[in-house]
Amino acid sequence: MVIIFENLSANQADTYRLVLSSSGISHRSRKGKHGWDILVNDTEHEKAINKIEQYLKENQDFHPTDEPLRHEYRKTFTGLWVSAILLASHVAITIGNDSEVFVRTYGASAFHILRGELYRSVTALMIHANAMHLAGNMLGIAIFGTAVCTITGWGVGWFMILATGVLGNLMSAVLYKTGHLSIGASTAVFGAVGILAAHQFFKKFRLPGQRMRAWLPLGAGLALLSILGSGEHTDLAAHLFGFIAGLILGAFYGVFVKRPATRAYQICFLLIALSVLVMSWMRGFGQG
Repeated sequence: MVIIFENLSANQADTYRLVLSSSGISHRSRKGKHGWDILVNDTEHEKAINKIEQYLKENQDFHPTDEPLRHEYRKTFTGLWVSAILLASHVAITIGNDSEVFVRTYGASAFHILRGELYRSVTALMIHANAMHLAGNMLGIAIFGTAVCTITGWGVGWFMILATGVLGNLMSAVLYKTGHLSIGASTAVFGAVGILAAHQFFKKFRLPGQRMRAWLPLGAGLALLSILGSGEHTDLAAHLFGFIAGLILGAFYGVFVKRPATRAYQICFLLIALSVLVMSWMRGFGQG
């Protein structure tokens, strides 16, 4: 089930439940920290929101909340699973392989990417220099990746995060053109930060009296980038481009996506992301 309304007062929740019940829509409510949440089945979320919107139009004097209608998904822990995949990939790479040769063969080399080896922008995301490098990115993916998927759903979320990592590596290659080699999932981590910053920006920008505060998430994202994304042995350009790609995709999602993606769409986008990963490694092995 997905949350279609949250932090409602008891009276608001009773009214919404009555509207949904009279329309024959299966739902349930639960008490949260700041009010009542209402959840409906994935297959009925659009119908439920339409019914409530219709009710509000017919009852203009009823103002249930200052915020526009919005949706968020149930809490997810897919970030932990993706972190486990990064760990398993690192173990598989370091056992029985020359790490330096592996990095040169599958890392995001600007020279090779601009000569057609685009798969490197994907494979590089799963290669890490050492345990500390891996641990930092596992933590970042677990935190920020999970947060993105709470907003967009697990399929759409991981597709967007992968896309930011790939776009970040591609833009970095265009900048450097040659003599540059990048590895690690941190580009995708900062892509996730960019998605979250864009989401919070549009969420606040739509609210009356909140437009100045809407810029705070963007500033916070840039501050996080400057603190965690720069320093010795870090690829600031790739991190910055990943963050920018996240802002663009997050803005696109915030502007054009008005309804939560159904389970079928979530599965479809997840399969696309997995297919990109698998085909990139297969292409890399073929080149190697």
